[in-house]
Amino acid sequence: MVPRVVYGKGSFDQLGDILMPHRKNADAPCIFLVDDVFEGTDLISRIPLIFNDQLIFISAEEEPKTVQVDVLVSKIRNDFTEPPSGIIGIGGGTLLDLAKAVAIMLNNPGTSCAYQGWDLVRKPSLYHVGIPTISGTGAEVSRTTVLLGPEKKLGINSDYTIFDQVIMDPELTKGVPKEQWFYTGMDCFIHCIESLNGTYLNAFSQSYGEKALALCKEVYLQDIDASESREKLMMASWHGGMSIAYSQVGVAHAMSYGLSYLLGVRHGLGNCLVFQHLNEFYPDGVALFHKMLKRHNITLPKGITAKLTDSDFDTMITVSLGMVPLWENALGTDWMKIMTPEKLKSIYQKI
Repeated sequence: MVPRVVYGKGSFDQLGDILMPHRKNADAPCIFLVDDVFEGTDLISRIPLIFNDQLIFISAEEEPKTVQVDVLVSKIRNDFTEPPSGIIGIGGGTLLDLAKAVAIMLNNPGTSCAYQGWDLVRKPSLYHVGIPTISGTGAEVSRTTVLLGPEKKLGINSDYTIFDQVIMDPELTKGVPKEQWFYTGMDCFIHCIESLNGTYLNAFSQSYGEKALALCKEVYLQDIDASESREKLMMASWHGGMSIAYSQVGVAHAMSYGLSYLLGVRHGLGNCLVFQHLNEFYPDGVALFHKMLKRHNITLPKGITAKLTDSDFDTMITVSLGMVPLWENALGTDWMKIMTPEKLKSIYQKI
């Protein structure tokens, strides 16, 4: 679990006090990785920059990549004579995952792609803080940082990945574009459906998953005011992330990794594109999903895979089938008898 959490409207302004005890000296800066959508906004003036702190704006238009992590780590090592006092990620899942990965790699040798997998990290991360500005991914609480590598899309799954501190300020999620709000929120909703219907389910993950699902239903199917909606979705994201931390996700996530790897489809949208066709596996969840689409007038893109070659489909299938724990959670230990490459291809062809 994340050991320290601060929650509430305006809690972002506690960041300076939170960081101060962790500052080693003036030559060991705090590095702030910030979504470039905030460049030139009031939020930047509220970041507590002192000494040699560095603020790095990063675009979240594409999925985070291992090469991107390695470039950032190299830059930080070259810019400063001492290791940083901490890494602070401010943004959505992309920025939070980058912050977690950079914190790991500053204390571990080699390249980040070598750590894609389960429990491969040997040394603790640098002190790192996560500050979500959009809700749904659960990246603020999860023990993974999902990266596109040269050969696969896979997380660095480790106890050292988890943030040392999270600041959850619902006010920071104001102004998120509607479609992004929907797709990222559906990431949380799909987390819950896959966790609650998985073979890895246990009482711990179930308690978090049920609460997250209830909150998602309130946000996307009921009439609540904007402020309450932001608060509830932020807590849904947290609880959904906790649920999968102690269980696993399933078919939609396994398949969306293939879409992201080959086509660069953003994670939340990718989950939605797949989930709409998974009535065989999650009938109740898919029915709710279509209600949410209709209520919020969201039209999913079509024809995403229409021009793909057989080789393209093979690439997506290989990436997807490599997510063994996800398939085991979704379909059990005999999952390979159920989800054959041919069946997987038939679902991809519908997207």
